[in-house]
Amino acid sequence: MSAIVREITPLKSEDLFILLNNKKAKFDYQIHFHSDYELNMICNTSGRRIVGDSVEEFNDFDVILIGSNLPHVWKAPTNEETHVITIQFHDQILNSFLMNKRVFTPVRDMLERSQRGLDFSEETKLRVRDKIFALSQSHGFNTALDFFSILYELATSQGQRNLASSTYDTSTVIKESKSRRIAKVCSYIEENFKEEIKLSDVSGLIGMSDSAFSHFFKKRTNRSFVSYLNDVRIGHATKMLFETTHSVSEIAYLCGFYNISNFNRIFRKSKGQTPSEYRASIQKVLTKF
Repeated sequence: MSAIVREITPLKSEDLFILLNNKKAKFDYQIHFHSDYELNMICNTSGRRIVGDSVEEFNDFDVILIGSNLPHVWKAPTNEETHVITIQFHDQILNSFLMNKRVFTPVRDMLERSQRGLDFSEETKLRVRDKIFALSQSHGFNTALDFFSILYELATSQGQRNLASSTYDTSTVIKESKSRRIAKVCSYIEENFKEEIKLSDVSGLIGMSDSAFSHFFKKRTNRSFVSYLNDVRIGHATKMLFETTHSVSEIAYLCGFYNISNFNRIFRKSKGQTPSEYRASIQKVLTKF
């Protein structure tokens, strides 16, 4: 399996949720995780779904709720009728003012269970399908009511099923948080990703030789130091592509890439598109609420 990529979603603090309405969707992205919740509806294609340590086939229609920091990906062919709607919302919602109220108890409980991914019965999926399509066309205050209505419909439905096994631990995806030395390195990268960062800079930070640090970092994070650094920089670059009007070359420079060709190559490898293609595609499908 390819390396698991950390993704930064387009969510801002003022967004209740975002909706990506992707017709003729392509399934060419890598397995990835992010801190935010995600409700995915895949229509008119069949393929394989990976959620945590669960690998299953799906047929024609799929609705899955993905919890925080849970690796996931769908792999399937694309045709003229293929349609994917993705709803992403903040992980902070779990401990929010609303979720602590009695009426939201079923939704809160569902979000907690979604840490292992949640599949729903065919009957439930069919019931929410039209609601999700309608939400993609909605505007204004009622979108909030429709959004919570969908979550409540799913939360109170029968036949829910966890996907990842009970022994699956999402913290293994972000092992850097478990080591004081790795956490120090990751904090340094987050604070300085815009600058040139050499291997000797970070190995010296925790008192290791370059070779010892490279081995230590890969063992703890399941990726090389360069791969992790590029992952952080590409994550910030994608955020800038949909949040700012900066040129691609400006974004590359602001994210620590001083060679535009290198930036384009690494970005395309990560996202399956050039930065310009990614910006154009996200503007077509993304709606913020």
